[in-house]
Amino acid sequence: MEEKRTFTISIYSENTVGLLNRVSGIFVKRHIGIDSLNVSESEIEDVFRFVFVVHTTEKWVKRIVGQIEKQVDVIRAYYHTDEETIFQETALFKIKSDLLFDERQIQNIIKESYSEIVTVARDFFVISKSGRRSEIEALYDELKPYGIMQFVRSGRVSVSKTEMPITELLKEFHLD
Repeated sequence: MEEKRTFTISIYSENTVGLLNRVSGIFVKRHIGIDSLNVSESEIEDVFRFVFVVHTTEKWVKRIVGQIEKQVDVIRAYYHTDEETIFQETALFKIKSDLLFDERQIQNIIKESYSEIVTVARDFFVISKSGRRSEIEALYDELKPYGIMQFVRSGRVSVSKTEMPITELLKEFHLD
């Protein structure tokens, strides 16, 4: 039996209405949960990049990418393992302001976790942490006893270690 692993699926597409719904439906039909999702502009003008993180087998991720590429609006889809990518997430933690001044340990946690304070208000302050999910989860666990007022984590942002030939592919489309 093939081992399940974490894969990052990158989809290059025009940003068309309904595409996200159609693509996520491909995962739903196969009972594969999406661990993370991020959509942004790509390095190519008018082309967007959808980044899905899933935990499945390579056999299934190949099938999924094949199905995704059949979508009319998709230019190209790729998949990579964690070892083949450089990736990070970002999180924001909202904490009561009095803890920043009354609990010396909070300042130590911020310093030791390489996080930063992005704003301080009368009633709260906000810490930002970028890194691997495990680093963000560790910071969450350290701050939890002090009371986290709000917490949010982004989806994975990643770049592949190897070149993805999407730019050359698009040049071919523009020559036609």
